[in-house]
Order: sequence, then C-alpha cells, then structure tokens
Amino acid sequence: MIRLRHTLAVTVVAALLGVAAPQPARAGGDPAPTTGPCQYTPTPDEPAARPVPLPRDPARTPDRGTVTVVLRTNLGLIPLVLDRAAAPCTVQSFLHLTRHRFYDRTICHRLTAYPTLKVLQCGDPSGTGSGGPGYRYRDELPTDLPPAPTDPTGVRRLYARGVLAMANAGPDTNGSQFFLVYGDSALRPNYSIFGRVTPWGLRTLDRVAAGGIAPTPEDPAPVDGAPALRTEIRKARALH
Repeated sequence: MIRLRHTLAVTVVAALLGVAAPQPARAGGDPAPTTGPCQYTPTPDEPAARPVPLPRDPARTPDRGTVTVVLRTNLGLIPLVLDRAAAPCTVQSFLHLTRHRFYDRTICHRLTAYPTLKVLQCGDPSGTGSGGPGYRYRDELPTDLPPAPTDPTGVRRLYARGVLAMANAGPDTNGSQFFLVYGDSALRPNYSIFGRVTPWGLRTLDRVAAGGIAPTPEDPAPVDGAPALRTEIRKARALH
C-alpha cells in the first residue's frame, strides 16, 4: 500500500504558519476549500510540514500538454514529465509546491522491494512519512490500466516501471507525497497517476534501488523502509 503515515505527530503549529490569507469558515467551522474545480481543502488538523499557501484554483484548470520537472538529487537527476490531461489538479498542485520550493532539501523517506511493489516515495519535508502541505484534494484515478499479471483476481492493476503517482491516506486525501515506480508493481487503481519518470531518471532510481533498504535491529533484511543510500532532493525545478 502506498499510504501516508499518521503514527507520528507533525510538530508545526498551524497558527504559526502565517502563509496564505485565512480561508472563510463554513457552517461547521471547518476552513472552506478553494472555489475552483480542484477544491484544494485546508487540513488544520494536519498542518503543513513546511509553510506553503493554497494553490491557485482557476475555473479553467489547464488540462492539456506536459511539463517537465527536474529533481536534482545527491545521487543524480530525476527528470519527470507531468501530464496535465491525465490529472490536471494533481499537476497544478505539484507545480505549485515545486515553485514554492516545498520539495527542496527533502529526503525520499521510503523504498520498497516487495515482489509486487517496487517504489521510491518522496515529498514529505518532515522525512517521517506523515507530513504534507496543509491541504488535500480529490483523486484523479486512472481508468485504463491493464490488469496486473501477478494478480489472478484482476483486482490489482499494473503500475508500470516509470509511473509517477500520488501517495494518499485514503480517498481524496492527496497532498504532497508521491511515488516513483522503478519496477512493475501491482496496486489497486486508487492512486492518481500524473506523469512519468524519464529514462535518465530511471537510471538514478535504479541506483537507489540497487543500494537496498537500510536494515534495522528489528529487521536486518527489510523490504520496506528508508533507502540505504540516503536520497536527498536538493532542488526541484519546473522547466518552461
């Protein structure tokens, strides 16, 4: 499962963020989402791991073309091609976080090496797996993925090598965490795919994967945990 961890508390206090203008409250007292089609919704109970305002939410969300974002890591470049048509709200949010340097100086905190799940997960400035941007937004789920050949039930779908997708904590809980698929994986189609990793980027991912997962006293040969090769996103930049 590609989920966010909620077992660790985020220590940033929402009242101290001082970033976006206050959102109007709804009748129930909860902050209101943005008014455009993406409805980016503040999560005051899960404040941002790093100060960032809500994304713009124009009535006409760009839904055509691609945008390249380059993750400059300590182990090499990971160029990503974002697909607006596949997930316009997700791409808009990812670019927003990139432009606000939300991903700069962060680590990729999770590597998996299960037979049917091979991903590197990034996007949490706290490095704990529980941090996010202080807002959530709806899923933009794929509908055309082929069945995973390793799943005879047909429930799981193929998230192929090179896929770029959002991690989540359940339906419509997308935030900032994302995962890069370095080997064909079998997942329920519950994760928004918003682009792909270029061949150059896959070479860097392969280097991370080849390093394996850091052992712990409880598990000397883990298949899920922090990469043994510390993977730092030093800068994330969109190319125009």
